[in-house]
Amino acid sequence: MKIYFDPVATQWYQSEMEGTLTLGGEKQPICFKQAVPDYLSFELGIKNNHLGPLIGIMTAQKRNGAITGNGPLFIELQKKLISHGGISFIFTSEGVHDDSIEGFTFLPAQENWIKITVPFPDLVYNRIPFRNYEQAEQSQHVFQILKEKNIPFFNPCFIDKAELHFLFKNHPILQNFLPETILAFPKKDLFLFLQKHGNIYLKPAQSAKGKGIYRLKLIENNEIFLQGLKRNENFPTFQAFWEHWEQELTSKHYLAQEEIDSAEFEGNRFDFRILVHAVQNDYQITGIGIRQSYHQDLTTHVPLGGRLLPYQLLQTNEHDEFIQTIVKHAGKVLSDELGFFGEFSIDACVSDSGNYYLYEINSKPMSFDETEIETRKIEKLCSLFYQITNF
Repeated sequence: MKIYFDPVATQWYQSEMEGTLTLGGEKQPICFKQAVPDYLSFELGIKNNHLGPLIGIMTAQKRNGAITGNGPLFIELQKKLISHGGISFIFTSEGVHDDSIEGFTFLPAQENWIKITVPFPDLVYNRIPFRNYEQAEQSQHVFQILKEKNIPFFNPCFIDKAELHFLFKNHPILQNFLPETILAFPKKDLFLFLQKHGNIYLKPAQSAKGKGIYRLKLIENNEIFLQGLKRNENFPTFQAFWEHWEQELTSKHYLAQEEIDSAEFEGNRFDFRILVHAVQNDYQITGIGIRQSYHQDLTTHVPLGGRLLPYQLLQTNEHDEFIQTIVKHAGKVLSDELGFFGEFSIDACVSDSGNYYLYEINSKPMSFDETEIETRKIEKLCSLFYQITNF
């Protein structure tokens, strides 16, 4: 049925039936009133006199007050929800009040965002793009309010690489797919690890998109070679390297990980990028892409010089079985230990000797360059919204 928003009074109305109709996770009553032309109208579903679903997408605010986040994703979700009789809005922690939220909703017909005041939603989808913003006291306070109000939300946090590794290390199945990994400090542990493997990766525990990754090599006469995306450095000894890098490694909680000799296609190594969504009480693959190192061999991330390949080009039954296995178990471990994850992506690979490895999991997946995967993502997310809100 149609409901209306009065932007001056910041109130919601309905004009089709008398009696109590509600909106949002706290089932806020919607007044009956004849609509006037200046009101914004929305067509919503109705179930047991409850209108919706009303979906809140939590993002971040920049220092200048501008809203940031994945705008194209937010717009496509709104379009899909509207086509199914739902509505979404984006908001930040600064817009949350005791009984309402100030946010913005996208109007496809006008192709612009408008400011609205809404009740607490039926569901919150966490798409905060920055770790420090998500971990800030104000954002954590919002999550606590949602819990107190029994408003479901999913993807509760960014995933720390160290925490993820040690969670999976204790899992009877997932432990078989982990590259050997340690904290990159103290000095003695890192040196012994480097001596054991010869080539290792250094990765910050809290980073994404391949940022901050280095390859560390032990070469002749115990010299050290450090390879990064923007710079390479040589050190005469490990001690010299440590003196230069100790603060960086410890302050950013770097991990050291054995280098896997990944399988290659046409002379360049490749990884799997796997997008996953929750469906009922299980996890299903939404799409798989291949990312191949191209201009450099440090990372396969496309913005850093990697390239795309279709999964079908390299697909095998063994690849399929591995991916199905890690998707099922990883999703369950994450939700059991950290809170419900409705969506995540996995970086994984197969070695040149045929062994499979799970590198990391991202709780705020980047957009996939494959349009068919992005289309399925929107469909899966909207289905999940309806599943959780029981519409």
